Amino acid sequence: MTRNSRPDQDWWTAAEIADAGLPDMPTSRQGVEQILKAQGWRSHPELARRRAGRGGGWEYSPKLFPARAQRHLTELAMGKDAAAPNAPAKLDRDEAWIYYEKLPQKAKTEAARRLGVIQSVEGLIGAAISKQLAVIDVAKLSGISARTIWNWFTMIEGISEVDRLAYLAPRHRVGARKRPMAEFSEDFFSWIKSDYLRPAAPSFSTCYRRAVSLAPKQGWVTAPERTMRRRLDAEVPNAVQVLARKGREALKHMYPAQTRDKTCLRALEAVNADFHKFDVFVEWPMQPGDTKPVIGRPQMCAFQDIFSGMILSWRVDKTPNTLAVQLCAGDMIEDFGIPEKILLDNGKEFANKRLTGGVEKRNKFTIREDDLPGLFVSLGCEVHFAKPYSGQSKPIERAFRDMCDAIAKDPRFNGAYTGNHPGAKPEDYGSRAVKLEDFLRVLGEGIQEHNTRQGRRSEVAFGRSFADVFAESYEVSPIRRATDAQRRFWLMGAQGLNCHSRTGRVKFMGNEYYAPWMSEYAGKRILVRFDNAALWDGLHIYTTENEYLGHAPCRNNSGFFDMEEGKVHEKARKAYTKAVREQLKAHRNIQPSRWAVIWMR
Repeated sequence: MTRNSRPDQDWWTAAEIADAGLPDMPTSRQGVEQILKAQGWRSHPELARRRAGRGGGWEYSPKLFPARAQRHLTELAMGKDAAAPNAPAKLDRDEAWIYYEKLPQKAKTEAARRLGVIQSVEGLIGAAISKQLAVIDVAKLSGISARTIWNWFTMIEGISEVDRLAYLAPRHRVGARKRPMAEFSEDFFSWIKSDYLRPAAPSFSTCYRRAVSLAPKQGWVTAPERTMRRRLDAEVPNAVQVLARKGREALKHMYPAQTRDKTCLRALEAVNADFHKFDVFVEWPMQPGDTKPVIGRPQMCAFQDIFSGMILSWRVDKTPNTLAVQLCAGDMIEDFGIPEKILLDNGKEFANKRLTGGVEKRNKFTIREDDLPGLFVSLGCEVHFAKPYSGQSKPIERAFRDMCDAIAKDPRFNGAYTGNHPGAKPEDYGSRAVKLEDFLRVLGEGIQEHNTRQGRRSEVAFGRSFADVFAESYEVSPIRRATDAQRRFWLMGAQGLNCHSRTGRVKFMGNEYYAPWMSEYAGKRILVRFDNAALWDGLHIYTTENEYLGHAPCRNNSGFFDMEEGKVHEKARKAYTKAVREQLKAHRNIQPSRWAVIWMR
């Protein structure tokens, strides 16, 4: 480098170029003159000009210098340690491609553009034009500075052509140092976390201000609010924050639902059932002893074929109860046949001894070895129970959601529609209640439309209706039909009783039942089946092995009973929820009992 030249100067004479000792450039003025004439430097008026002042001559822009000479001048201008941050040697081939894959599409598009410019330059290089002139020409056409193109060539120096795209990607992230986190007391951060991760869900700003107000008393080192918010989001997973502030139900919705394949099933191979409470006020017929009409929201029990999605049977009652399930199941079996598998809700109206006695995994009531077989067990059905409060586990919930819009909001129910939650009550809320017979008529039409609606998009429907899919599969499926003896299973309740030790008579619900042949079973345990709606018509007697013995008439009709039972659910706990709760416990390490102590210090 000559005494009067600088590495960052914009114009150079031939003598200055020679004296600078630049890479790939001659060290004599004559040699420099030969190169600039051979490469036609003076044919680029924006990069070559006549020197003003005494002596005249020509001077040239460093953009005409070879790539290594330009990089050498850049390093001298920035200092010896200021090597180009994008040097490809900093990343090996695998690292470069891994970095490229993680870039957003905008950065990948930029890398492709750079590669196109490089290829354009190389396409111009030949016997008649040098690389320097090719760079200048492409720079003019593309609107990019020649210096930028030279920098791109530097990024792929020594790199195989197949890997150029990865190395030409913008590398502003490579080597970038993260801004050091501001220092603060861990107790200060723990207080903010414990205050923020509460069901009351206070805002982060409020929690931060409370912690700052305590900091002088506790000797805590604080940091800006934005810093603390970033630290909390980095350390506490979003799932933990949702569990702490919104509860398990909100966390459950973050966990993806299980996807089940229905194509492996056939019609009536598997069904599912549940109750649905309609958002409509219905006036029930008055019964003896009623002083005014009973108005309430009806509950519907429905059985659905899982394969096709078709509603097979339905019954309506005031509350969820076992009798409605029995009658609804009976309608399904009489019309279509006995299913092989049944998926039931875990409520008491399903998981009881009368319907599912003998099922090992029934979650309601005490399971005993001498439990009598329930309805579905007696019919040879394989019974499964869904998770409590888990609509995703029962396909019929999707049908109920459709009915909330198509049936409950029917214009014939104007004034009787209640809204689907307390905050969605219509203006005409409670202005009328529809008669039960009117409700049942509209409900029947709605379910018929639900089954026959074309354009279904399930994995088995392909634009057809649920009824069409069911009918097609039903024709070729093996169907089990119920016998007259099996028919008594769903038309009657079941109960295990002990015969009188001397006479063999049976007392049930305040009534006494007896037939002469029952004396042979004195003191023995039997199974009785009865018509829920006609208890005084007598009992059908079975052995505990479900063998039919005969009919016992009612001798004393003094008692009656109510078959309706309440539905009670408990939320299922999944391993996912349990793990997140443990994380929350670790983060919320300052308990409310300690807060008052800290405040009083």
